[in-house]
Amino acid sequence: MTSQGSIVVRGYRPADLDDLIAIFTAAVRETAGRDYTRAQARAWAPDAPDRTAWAARRASRPTYVAEIGCVAAGFSDLEPDGHIDMMFVHPHHQGRGVAAALLRHVEAQARMINLPRLFTEASLTARPFFARHGFTVVAEQQVPLRGEVLTNFRMEKRLA
Repeated sequence: MTSQGSIVVRGYRPADLDDLIAIFTAAVRETAGRDYTRAQARAWAPDAPDRTAWAARRASRPTYVAEIGCVAAGFSDLEPDGHIDMMFVHPHHQGRGVAAALLRHVEAQARMINLPRLFTEASLTARPFFARHGFTVVAEQQVPLRGEVLTNFRMEKRLA
């Protein structure tokens, strides 16, 4: 567990599942909704998420939860190859350093296991954040999803 001021980053617990789904849905529909159409945001964060798939995905890799005052404010993960699949912050906690605290934690974990790089598929919304933290764009991608096409960016940061 790490702490950044009033932000505490800790490991995921199964009881966090509904909070993480709510954070994801709000972040996609409200925050990323400024950069994507309503239809794209709904394709990305559907009305009825598959809780079983979410639980399996969270259990399949280290996942980290950022809390402010014991309230889940954001989350991220780290796959064994250095892939950050998800990093989302609830819109009510934007601009408070939650994503930066999560990324510092993920990067520290990656360095502890000697990963040579971190990489992600950053949304239009997240691209500037990752760029500010040393990630570079490898490729722009057009991703089909539930009848919509979303633009994102394959980005990476060399650690070694």
